[in-house]
Amino acid sequence: MERLPLSILVLFLVVAFSVTACLVSGKKQEIKPIVSEVVHPEWSKNSVLYEVNVRQYTPEGTFNAFSAHLSRLKSLGVDVLWFMPMYPIGIVNKKGELGSYYSVRDYKDVNPAFGTLDDFKALINKAHEMGMKVILDWVPNHTSWDNKLAVDHPEWYMKDAKGNFIPPLGFDWTDVIQLDWSKKELQDYMIEALKFWVNLGADGFRVDHPHNTPKQFWERARAELSSIKPVLMLAEIEDPAFLEKGFDLNYAWEMHHLMNSIAQGKDSIKKLDRYYKKEWATYPNSVYRLQFLTNHDENTWAGTIDSLMGDSQKAFATLIFTGQGVPLIYSGQEVCLDKRLKFFVRDTIKWDSCALTGFYRDLVTMKKHNKALWNGDFGGPMVKINTNKDTKVFAFYREKEGNRVLVFLNLSKQAVAVKPELKEIGGEYTEHFSGTKTTVPFADSLQIEPFGYRVFIK
Repeated sequence: MERLPLSILVLFLVVAFSVTACLVSGKKQEIKPIVSEVVHPEWSKNSVLYEVNVRQYTPEGTFNAFSAHLSRLKSLGVDVLWFMPMYPIGIVNKKGELGSYYSVRDYKDVNPAFGTLDDFKALINKAHEMGMKVILDWVPNHTSWDNKLAVDHPEWYMKDAKGNFIPPLGFDWTDVIQLDWSKKELQDYMIEALKFWVNLGADGFRVDHPHNTPKQFWERARAELSSIKPVLMLAEIEDPAFLEKGFDLNYAWEMHHLMNSIAQGKDSIKKLDRYYKKEWATYPNSVYRLQFLTNHDENTWAGTIDSLMGDSQKAFATLIFTGQGVPLIYSGQEVCLDKRLKFFVRDTIKWDSCALTGFYRDLVTMKKHNKALWNGDFGGPMVKINTNKDTKVFAFYREKEGNRVLVFLNLSKQAVAVKPELKEIGGEYTEHFSGTKTTVPFADSLQIEPFGYRVFIK
């Protein structure tokens, strides 16, 4: 949904909870790694996600018009298309001219402004024929005021003291009403609705705002959906418990905000080091994490990548494509999207190639062709490389089955000369972006321009 307030609130709550816990205990809080039993779909081993905003993608804003872009996306190299909600949008209390995608009026139909159910099925089939998977945005927390469930099953909703429907507490989401997930019948209905789309061809779901839904439900859902076919499940939440049995991956919100903060000079590389120490202690290598520079919420409510990251965009893009995690590209990101897309009206993306188009294609190709960079245990864990410039440079390597990738990121506004400690991982390498052959350890210092990046592959 319109999510800037949520992302800030979630980050604040996480930090506040951690600080409070430490103060109460009087000692450093122990980090316990999660134990995940999830078996990821084999096809997700080196996947790159792409978020599709159908309304803003073309002047027509339809499934059929978007279908013409599939060959371009295939050329870009992305292989999992995440469709923002394509369900009918509520009319009662709707926001703006066209309403919010996240105000769902019917869980088993499509928005007639986008086309028909047959149009969408044809689009899924075409994507499958081109080797791509399709996951759907699922909105379980709330429905529109005029969803049929509010008439047929009002007992499935939260009410105020007077018995009236209520919007989700704490947010300005007046166009939706809160579901009551303690109701088993509601959970049964949601399973049925999820199965409807998997049987239609969907390969999984990105679940919007699952904070008020029980993780046990998603464990059940995954088991039942996996009996139909392997699915990919993405949770828009940073709670690691959801990854134990239900979801393949969750949002790395903290990492996203930290990248912006470093780009703006508000935080240092030392904080990135501390972040990764906590990350590696919490999440085993087998777990997937969604890494992103932007998405529909951040673009609309926080700002463009250029406005938030400036000259550091390529360095941080290199980080999310070479580090642990599954990278995401948002609609238009690959063509230098330079505006905040409006949410409740038509605001078409201008499609043209730019300096970033080839860059993102190159990053996708590099990830897919190097096993060390694959997702979870299909790839290798990140290992920190120490340098003489650790206050400005973040460096690491990943290795899997004889494939090794070294990454050096200058996350500062000054050029640096780096002397990394590489005796344990020496050999002949090729610098990915220039194609230059080199021997490691380097004979001289490695020169990196401001917000520069170097990736060496063996």
